[in-house]
Amino acid sequence: MKQVIATLSIFTCINVFAQEFETYKNGLIYSEVTMNKLEKIVDSLNLKYKTCDLNKTFYSKHQAIGHIIRLDSGNIKQAKIDMDNHISFNDFISKYPFANISKNVLVVKYKYKDYNNTTVVEYDEVNLNSNYGLEILFEDNNNIYNKEVKNTWIYEYNETTQYSKESINAFYFPDNFKSSPIVNKYARLIGYSDCLIDTTSSKFFENTKAGWVSLPDNWENLSLKKKEKLLEEMRSTHVVGGCSMDSRPREHAVNIALLSAETTNWEVFLKSHLDIMNDRFDRMSDGSYAKAQRKTYIKELEELDINVNDLLLGISLRIENPAENHYYGNIGRLGRAISESKNKLGFESQLLSMIEDNELDDYNRIISYFLFISYNNYLDNKEEHKQNIEKVKLSITKLPIYLKENIKLEEEE
Repeated sequence: MKQVIATLSIFTCINVFAQEFETYKNGLIYSEVTMNKLEKIVDSLNLKYKTCDLNKTFYSKHQAIGHIIRLDSGNIKQAKIDMDNHISFNDFISKYPFANISKNVLVVKYKYKDYNNTTVVEYDEVNLNSNYGLEILFEDNNNIYNKEVKNTWIYEYNETTQYSKESINAFYFPDNFKSSPIVNKYARLIGYSDCLIDTTSSKFFENTKAGWVSLPDNWENLSLKKKEKLLEEMRSTHVVGGCSMDSRPREHAVNIALLSAETTNWEVFLKSHLDIMNDRFDRMSDGSYAKAQRKTYIKELEELDINVNDLLLGISLRIENPAENHYYGNIGRLGRAISESKNKLGFESQLLSMIEDNELDDYNRIISYFLFISYNNYLDNKEEHKQNIEKVKLSITKLPIYLKENIKLEEEE
């Protein structure tokens, strides 16, 4: 019986998958009527945008240059004791010559609540060549997030199990974490994105329930009151994808965007469309074979009278003091969107400038580098791709030594 249920689940999952959305005569996923309504909304809000606080001070993520050690042989318990006793880095590597050492890596720290609503502090290596960097997490007991770390160790100790042997992984910090004000030209990008997206509201209501709300075939003929009620029902519903090929979360977002446009709710529309662009949805699983079929629909935004370049760059920058509902873009998806943009050359120029700019903090310079590489990897033109590799190689030379020396950039990337 269980096998039958499992088979039916797979069958259902496969059948709810569909090709990406149908387009109208205008080549967009929103009709001409809907786009006209959106354009009117944008026009009516221009004065609001001009009065937004674009001079707010934003701060870079807390970041530091650290060393990494990985040790899985020798007297690991003693190594742990030595770290607790504040052994110096040089004394440690002399005492434990078999430790794997990575010097001068960029480390960023975060503070957030996990699924159990526990406040967690996370220390992350910014791996310049892959998605796999060292991550160490702690509960934020005694406000460890704000404690100084100069000449100290942050480590995770793993006991022997039937699957792995005893080991210890650690960061050593020669200096404290630092956060500095984002210079005005980049702070304005963040401020513009916050203003356009409207961080005072959210797409969904609190206490959403799992389920599905269908968009009737005759939805365009419904009264304004019924459209508003239907939008409220959708904003109260959390759709979780059953598998990679379950298209319902994206369909749900498109339906919310359509009803938001019809009911002149710009804030909800933009958040929904950005979720589609960034593929920001919950799924039980997600494979690359399905991701490739999900488009970004940047063209729909470019048809409106908004500064798409500033919007996307604003949500790509990482900051320490975001607004409560600040929207962060997915770097991989934003790179794909930029590759589909009619103004991709403008994006190229600005990203290369950001990589080179020593007024921008190191982490955001690397974020700009990651975004450029993601964008370039989605280009179909091989010659254009090759030329961009040469451009970014030149920009990398302007990075601090500890960063540029550790980037392994290859043309086939």
